[in-house]
This record gives sequence, C-alpha cells and structure tokens, in this order.
Amino acid sequence: MNHHPQSGAFLIEVMVATLLLSFGVLPLIATMTFAVQMPKLAGYRATAVNLASNYVERMRANPANPASPVSLFPYSEKPSSYDGTQADISAPSLSLCNYPDCNVDTMLIRDVYEMQVAARRELPAGGIVVSCDAGDCSNGIGNLWVMWQEPDSFDALSPSSSDNCPTGVASTDPNPRCLYVRFTL
Repeated sequence: MNHHPQSGAFLIEVMVATLLLSFGVLPLIATMTFAVQMPKLAGYRATAVNLASNYVERMRANPANPASPVSLFPYSEKPSSYDGTQADISAPSLSLCNYPDCNVDTMLIRDVYEMQVAARRELPAGGIVVSCDAGDCSNGIGNLWVMWQEPDSFDALSPSSSDNCPTGVASTDPNPRCLYVRFTL
C-alpha cells in the first residue's frame, strides 16, 4: 500500500468548510426565528391599542353621574383585571343591564365588565386597570393600562426595560407587557 502525505486532507477541508458554513447559518436561523415572532407580538400591541381606545370612548360616551355612588372609575381602587392567568373574569355582583333598561351606573358597570372580558379573550392573560390622578376622579383625567403576557422572547424584548406598567404589577413574575394611555374625558 502506498500512502500519500496528503491522504485525508480533502476530508479535513470538508469538515472545516462545514464548520464555517454552520457559523454562518446559525445567525440566519436566529434572525428568522425573530422575524417569525415579531408579527405576532405587533398584533398583541395593536389589539391593546384598540382595547384602550374602545375603553376611553366608552367612558366618554357615558359620563358618570357625580351624585352616584359608582365613581367614574369603579375599579380604580380594586385590583386590576390582570392576574397573569387565562381564568375567566367573574361577572360583577350587580346585574348587568340590557338596553334600553340601563341607567348611567349600570351601563358603566357593564362597560367595565365587557372591556375586562374582551382584554382577557383577545390577549394572552390580558387585563385592564384604570386609575385617577391622586385618587381624584372629578377632573376626568386618568391613566389606563392594558396588560398581557407574551411568550418567552429574546432578552432584547424584555418588558421590564421598555414598558410602563402600573405599580405592583411591574414587579410580578413573569413581567407583563403593558400599554399605557393617559386620557382626559
């Protein structure tokens, strides 16, 4: 048998070429994963914007009666409807009205309940919280947050560094995504 000094060199060249190719393909795969995930995440944010807009418009369409025991923000002093789960939102203790048998107070309760249910149905573990400035709802200025859970994503998309969440919710684990809207009625 005759062995040449370059025996097996071609095999080593193929292995090195395969290694170099794999280093080039790995970032491409990561980029593709990111590109596939982004439309879904953008869809969640668009849904949150629509929910926030709908909620504010409902508040504007049904101004609260100042003499009523039901405030403009009936859940502002209660926990938000965001709890990080997909559990159903329980109906309020008061019965929901049906048009045309609604008054300002019962319509307000119905609007809040329907928006909380819509947030839970349209966003993963979705929820809404509304608050007044310094607890004073008389001026019609407030803050609204729509919150939801996104699937695990890249560290660059971490909600802890980019979202404005209400106090107490921002420190939960896992961190929710939050859309913040400041409004005036």
